[in-house]
Amino acid sequence: MTVHECTRFAGGRWRPGYVAAALVFAVGMAGTTLPTPLYGLYQEQIGFSELMVTVVFAVYAVAVITVLLVAGNYSDEAGRRPVILCALALSAASAGCFLLERGLPLLFTGRLLSGCAAGLLSGAATAAVIELAGPGHKARAGFAATAANMGGLGCGPLLSGILAQYTPWPLTLPFWVHLGLVTLACGITWLLPETVAEPKRRPPLKPLGLAVPPEVKGVFLPASLAAFAGFALLGLFTAVAPSFASRTLDVHNLAVSGAVVFSVFLASTAGQSLTQGIGARLALPVGCGVLVVGLLLVASSLLAESLLLLVLGALCGGTGQGLAFRAALTLISGAAPAQHRGGTISAFFVVAYGGISLPVVGVGAMATWLGLRQAGLIFAGCVMLLTACAGTYAARRLPPDADLQPGSPPAASSRF
Repeated sequence: MTVHECTRFAGGRWRPGYVAAALVFAVGMAGTTLPTPLYGLYQEQIGFSELMVTVVFAVYAVAVITVLLVAGNYSDEAGRRPVILCALALSAASAGCFLLERGLPLLFTGRLLSGCAAGLLSGAATAAVIELAGPGHKARAGFAATAANMGGLGCGPLLSGILAQYTPWPLTLPFWVHLGLVTLACGITWLLPETVAEPKRRPPLKPLGLAVPPEVKGVFLPASLAAFAGFALLGLFTAVAPSFASRTLDVHNLAVSGAVVFSVFLASTAGQSLTQGIGARLALPVGCGVLVVGLLLVASSLLAESLLLLVLGALCGGTGQGLAFRAALTLISGAAPAQHRGGTISAFFVVAYGGISLPVVGVGAMATWLGLRQAGLIFAGCVMLLTACAGTYAARRLPPDADLQPGSPPAASSRF
């Protein structure tokens, strides 16, 4: 039985089509965080400051946002499958840049291509997973999509940290392994059915900016603010936490650094699994509250120079981020009309990835003047304030029936 036939088996409870799509999503996202534990090695080899580490990282986020703004809705017309295949090709090209790395230009190029891949995947793969599951499996598919996103992001640094620490090829083997996984993901994607009813062969690009249908605007603001705050925490761990572990905590094992970063994404996935039981409307402010506690623990780890507190902060903060993130995505995808779902989800990710880029570069800039510890404390304080505001806003202003909002009939989208 082919993947196509399995996916179309509506009478059974098990629909492997969306599971396969989620696996592809995870492989693609893993490539985006693969260099995280390796930045210290690149600093030694090339020679650049902590600010440059965050700038290299931010190039990725800027590329994600640019692609989401220019082509975030492209899969709504061209189809999910060709866009996902294009994203995987860009991910492979990014790995190639790191394999050929001889200085900062190729690092920047690799991160740029990686960001383009993530930008295409974020909207297209999320929509594909949800649509392949069918109407009766939306809740399960929503978890599969967000878990694939966060799980993939977490597995990248764990994989590269282990390979870099315990093999003789720390800067090459992680990317060769990823190329193999991307090849497998391309084969799976090729077998998946197309979920867009009448995809156009080569539709023109129609950049819409942050185009949000009127049906979604009631939930978009609180959901996207919570996502911004949660992604800021993820950005801190993926860009700065390995440097803090080595310079302040004297932890030089790359596998440990990768595991610390993995822990925040693992906790995010666990938090997402709790969202359905709580309900998306309640999970959004609750997740923000748990995220604030996690940020307090991270700040405490900076003051006490404690690896344990840092890991606890990662676990608690990641859980809060996962609760809020899945709730936000569930509310937004549920309210969006099918014809605009990919573009709406992409607009949501634009705001979320803004949280990864802007605050992290600020931390890098402050670290050059004030030191890594002081910069981290300022960051934690600012994100705690934003998270508290987002949680309060969601608790007070989110529509009472937000959990139950179905996708509405097509409507003209409006600028947000």
